[in-house]
Amino acid sequence: MNLRKFLGLGVVAALLMGALGLAGCGGAEEAEPTTGGSTTEELEGSINIQGSDTMLNVSTAWSEAFMDENPGVDISVQGGGSGTGIAALINGTVDFANASRNMKDEEKTELEGKGGTVVETEVAIDGIAVIVNPANGVADLTIAQLGEIFRGEKTNWKDFGGADKEIVIVSRDSSSGTYEYFKEAVVAVDDENLEFAQSAKLLPSSQAIVDEVKANDAAIGYVGLGYLTPDVKVVAVEGVQASVDTAADGSYPISRYLYMYSNGEAEGVMAAYLDWILGDAGQQVVADEGFVPLP
Repeated sequence: MNLRKFLGLGVVAALLMGALGLAGCGGAEEAEPTTGGSTTEELEGSINIQGSDTMLNVSTAWSEAFMDENPGVDISVQGGGSGTGIAALINGTVDFANASRNMKDEEKTELEGKGGTVVETEVAIDGIAVIVNPANGVADLTIAQLGEIFRGEKTNWKDFGGADKEIVIVSRDSSSGTYEYFKEAVVAVDDENLEFAQSAKLLPSSQAIVDEVKANDAAIGYVGLGYLTPDVKVVAVEGVQASVDTAADGSYPISRYLYMYSNGEAEGVMAAYLDWILGDAGQQVVADEGFVPLP
């Protein structure tokens, strides 16, 4: 795991030790303390972030908490999908791309072709929960059965012990990192050329999937853990229920890291923000938003 070491904090600590030493000699002006009594300079600057809809809520919560602590910083967060965020990073219109999948080789090549350097940082863990309507009697499916459903090879719930109803497939659109990951882990797990069923409804957000499944007792979809509500039923996969604990210990079979990508190593306010996300406060936000903090 490519966890960042908080070198910036060590540098700040060293500077503070020097400042205190000078103050003890009577040769330095006393610094204005900020919140909590720190003598560090107030952070200033702006950060523009775009990408994964799965990460939109947690990314927004991160930005709000960080800006509360650092009033001189302005952070803008937009969704649109992992692919959209990565394209914006390649085009130089954002500072960070949020992604719920790894950056593709062709995307890395495109950025590097423009003189850039891809830097990937794991910021959280997520499990992809398979959801159905609470009225659906099916409680457990295997990866193989999910593949049959989402490829459209079996189309009736009675084939899986449910009611005699045609299955309605609900999926994210192809710009979504969750779509890409689910395709790789479930739909095309045995053959990369396999595709989602043409009948699948491709929706623009995780919330739209939750809303569709909630309203349709024949629907099946998939969302990140942070989007689960009591209005939908979570189907166990290979006998394991999707949860924070099972995603953290690796027992749930459809789990993945969430990423923030930058063009080159983050510096200045960007580095401070990334360090904060990876620290205790940022990882507490991860837990509060229903995702899995890094080990």
